[in-house]
Amino acid sequence: MNHSETVSLFIKGRFIFFHVVFIISAFLVPMESSALLLGVFLYFTRMFGVTAGYHRYFSHRAFKTSRSFAFLLACLAQSSGQRGVIWWASNHRHHHRFSDMPQDLHSPVTGTLFHAHVGWLFAKEQAGWGKFAPDLIRSRDIMAINSSYLFWVLLGLALPAAIGGAITQTWMGAFNGLIWGGLFRIFLLDHVTWTVNSICHTVGSQPHKSDDNSRNIFLLCIPSVGGSFHNNHHAFPIGARNDHQSKLQLDLSGMFIELLGVLGLANNIKRYKKKS
Repeated sequence: MNHSETVSLFIKGRFIFFHVVFIISAFLVPMESSALLLGVFLYFTRMFGVTAGYHRYFSHRAFKTSRSFAFLLACLAQSSGQRGVIWWASNHRHHHRFSDMPQDLHSPVTGTLFHAHVGWLFAKEQAGWGKFAPDLIRSRDIMAINSSYLFWVLLGLALPAAIGGAITQTWMGAFNGLIWGGLFRIFLLDHVTWTVNSICHTVGSQPHKSDDNSRNIFLLCIPSVGGSFHNNHHAFPIGARNDHQSKLQLDLSGMFIELLGVLGLANNIKRYKKKS
């Protein structure tokens, strides 16, 4: 079994395991409000790790940051369970190179909506790291972080379990924290991310003329922390912000990056400039 087949098998196993365990447990384990609130909090922290880290920093270099903060962003994103930083960035760059073309790995235009949402994860074809992420694989830091992916996923599950147990002083509290603070967060984050791949290439507004079918969907802006302004993103992929038409377009990831700039944790922030 070669490397790509091993990665494909891992992705399939991870998807099936987390989804099946969460769905079964959600029906069997009584939900505690503290565990659900913990899950929502951890969801948003991980989503910022994915959108600001995996997406806008590692995939598009929309801003610059220090070596230590880049490490923090990568580790935070990897604990989301969406594979390692190099896999994520290479597949996303591949998507932009072939957006809604036959070569696109997850296009609802050239494939089905189901394939664009989740089916593509089960396909053998994935973007080549050497071709689409040569800058990342040249970095020893990033390669080391990428290889520690499983550790961060497990830590991301152990943390809410430990917090749930500490709050309630019971094993059931720990289990509740694991299910709702861990698996629920992974489940929700997966499907919101995949919705940007699928629904945001199917319906919604298209203020920017483009060669693909990328769309903006306002209703998803909060759970996707700004990622659902997808047509804006495709119009200016290297931008740190997606609120091109109005500040009412709540791009929470863009606001987060601007806050990092104020705190001195980000610089050279690339912003979209409206054409006069």
